[in-house]
Amino acid sequence: MSAIPSVDLRDFVSDSSERKEKFIKEIGAAFENIGFVALSGHFLSEDLVKNLYDEIKKFFDLPQEVKDKYEIEGIGGQRGYTSFGKEHAKGRKEGDLKEFWHFGQYVENDPKLEAEYPDNVEVAELPKFNEVGKETYKMLEKTAKYVLRALALHLGLEENYFDEFIKNGNSILRPIHYPPITSEPKNAVRAAAHGDINLITLLMGAQGRGLQVKNHKGEWVDAIARPDQLMINVGDMLSRLTNNKLKSTIHQVINPPKELWGSSRYSIPFFMHPISGMPLNCLENCIDESHPKQFEDITAGEFLHERLIELGLIKG
Repeated sequence: MSAIPSVDLRDFVSDSSERKEKFIKEIGAAFENIGFVALSGHFLSEDLVKNLYDEIKKFFDLPQEVKDKYEIEGIGGQRGYTSFGKEHAKGRKEGDLKEFWHFGQYVENDPKLEAEYPDNVEVAELPKFNEVGKETYKMLEKTAKYVLRALALHLGLEENYFDEFIKNGNSILRPIHYPPITSEPKNAVRAAAHGDINLITLLMGAQGRGLQVKNHKGEWVDAIARPDQLMINVGDMLSRLTNNKLKSTIHQVINPPKELWGSSRYSIPFFMHPISGMPLNCLENCIDESHPKQFEDITAGEFLHERLIELGLIKG
C-alpha cells in the first residue's frame, strides 16, 4: 500500500453532492496530513501522455549543441532549456543531476501579463513538441483549477475563490530528464530535498521508485503513483495562504540503485502559479488562538522573486 492517499477527480465533477463532498473531505485530509495525493480522473488522455513522452525523449536526445541554442540568457530559466546541473535546491551548492525544459503560460486577452512573462520558446527541429506541450499545459491547468475549487470549499471559501488568481497565472510545465548516472555522484542527487514554491504541483511520471516525501514524523516515504494517476502536492504559496493548515511537504528524487544507473528517468511536473499580484496573506479563517499567524503579508510575485534568488536562478 502506498503511504500517499488516492482520490478520483470524477467524484468532484460528478452531479452527485455526496461524491463531491467525499472528494473535498479526502483531498482536504490528505493535504492537511501529508501534503500529497495521487489523483486519477484528470483531463489528460492516454494518447496525449504518450505523445508528450515521445516528444520529450526526442528533444533530450538532440545533440547538446542543438539543445544549447534554446538556453536563453537573462530570464532565470523561466522558458526554454536549462542544461544539466544548473539548478540546486535551497541551501545546497551541488547542482541537481537533471536537465529540463519550461513551457509557460499562453496568455489570453491580457497585454499587461503578456508583457510581464517571457515568450515561450519554439523548438524548430520538433514542431510537434511545441503543440503537444501546449495541449498538456492546458489540460493540467484545467485539472489544477478543479483541485483548487475543491480546496477552496474545504477551506470554507467560495468555490471559485482561486479562479481569478490562476487565470493567465505564471504556471510552468517542466519536462525533466535525469540522465544515466555514469560515476559515483559527489553529494548530488537527482533532485535534492526541497519544497515547491507555487500553489500546487501536478506531477506526471511518478510511477517508478525515486520520489520520496517526508512525513510529519520526519521519515522518508516512497510516493509511487499508478500509470493513470498524477501525484499532486501543496506548494509553499498555498501553505502560506492557509497559515500552514495545508502542508507544503519536503520531497526529493533519490538516485536509483547502482544496477539502474544506466537508465534515464523522465518526470513532468506542472507548477501551478497564480498571477503575481495575488496576495498570499494568511486567510482569516485559518488563524485562531491555537494557530497564530505564522507568515508576513506578501504577494505571489514578491515571494517567487525571493525564492528564485535562493535557488541560484536569478541574481539578487
